[in-house]
Amino acid sequence: MCVIQHPRHNVIELQRLNGERFILNAFLIEQIQSLPDTTITLTNGKKIVVQTDEKEVVHKMTNYFQQIGLFGTEQK
Repeated sequence: MCVIQHPRHNVIELQRLNGERFILNAFLIEQIQSLPDTTITLTNGKKIVVQTDEKEVVHKMTNYFQQIGLFGTEQK
């Protein structure tokens, strides 16, 4: 699991179906589905299909949001 320390601190690293890694602004993610490929719908309606598993994308987002204090660090 990798949360990128980048000049734009609101990003997570994901992997496209062709294996290419890219950086995505975590605040732009509106919805994540497994169809069976992981499909991310952004707030602007654009869809991105990624190799990264749905649960891993959610984990990366949650980890990032915890780092910035948006979510608590306590798990139930």
